[in-house]
Amino acid sequence: MKRSLVFILVTVFVDMLGYSMMLPLLPFFVQQQGGNASLTGGLQSLYAFLQLFSGPVLGTLSDRYGRKPILVTCLCGTAIAYALFGLADSIAILYAAVLLDGLTGNNLTTSFTYVADVTAPEERSRGMGLVSAAFGVGLMAGPALGGLLSEFGLFVPAFAASTIALVNTVYGLVVLPESLPKEKRSRHKPALNFLVNLRSLLAQPGIRLLLISLFFLNLAFSGLQMNFPLFSNARFQWDARQNGLFFAYVGVIAVVVQGFLFGKIQPRVGEGRLALFGLVSMSLGLGGVALARQAWMMFPFVGLAALGSGTSIPSLSGMVSARVPQDRQGLLMGGTQTLHGLTGVLGPTLAGLAFDAIDTSAPYWIGSGLALVALLCAYRERSLHQAL
Repeated sequence: MKRSLVFILVTVFVDMLGYSMMLPLLPFFVQQQGGNASLTGGLQSLYAFLQLFSGPVLGTLSDRYGRKPILVTCLCGTAIAYALFGLADSIAILYAAVLLDGLTGNNLTTSFTYVADVTAPEERSRGMGLVSAAFGVGLMAGPALGGLLSEFGLFVPAFAASTIALVNTVYGLVVLPESLPKEKRSRHKPALNFLVNLRSLLAQPGIRLLLISLFFLNLAFSGLQMNFPLFSNARFQWDARQNGLFFAYVGVIAVVVQGFLFGKIQPRVGEGRLALFGLVSMSLGLGGVALARQAWMMFPFVGLAALGSGTSIPSLSGMVSARVPQDRQGLLMGGTQTLHGLTGVLGPTLAGLAFDAIDTSAPYWIGSGLALVALLCAYRERSLHQAL
């Protein structure tokens, strides 16, 4: 494996490790400064909005100025933001930390773009899968590490996350090569309006249906992550501990699929077939969850849905990337992060309304239907472009 790709995997792992260490502790940082739940929610909303804005901007900046300076700047900003959490003695400093991390903490956009630069088109989906696996491992390990370190004081996990990000910053500055040569950089002026960037992305030929497929797939998945503890408690009386163990089970499946199985299957089956297989699996798995009446049934059905997302998302992402020129890869990855951010806003709301107003199983039937819509879009694209 290329040294630069290893660095990107470490970067994504560190980024998500720090994020998942700090996110569960945010209410306690706010409480420590005399704040309440409304203030905590406001900080989380501010972070989500800034990520929605910063992803495409950072992507287009990397198209114009190169991947390395943007990536290193983001890592440095993350290190400073976590240090501010550790030093915070007022609500204002907490806001400053969230503001800085929201603007610079979107390393995933540039990381995916870097992978697109350093991998051949036929290997790109595997590279995306490895990045997603690193994302999942960091997301799983962070809460446990943060909880353990917080026993010595809230400032300890904050400074630990800051130190890890700072070491990665220095390593990237010294070791990481630039992946986008000057002659291949974009001359387009970066737009600060994420809607302008998204419109520009959708104007790229041959990718619109794939992006729509990704949107509906992520919309199906995003609402269920927040809703699942409510569903499992209502139907099977699972408590926080049981849900935590179940999420760990799902995380292990995601890491195994994206980090190991995907790379072995994709060269033999092809991205197009693998994407369709994943979308079918996703729809069947979510439908099975809605029908499950015994707790043990959740393991195979949710495992099937996790298998589906773990194969379809990297496949669709790799196919989209292969159809976009190198000087627009940052725009692409930033735009897909915007779509992902929009699903993060819409999905939980849709699932919550369906859960309260229709039935506890309604979010999963809706998710299964959204996966079918994504399947139809991907199948239509396959018929239009046989290379899919």
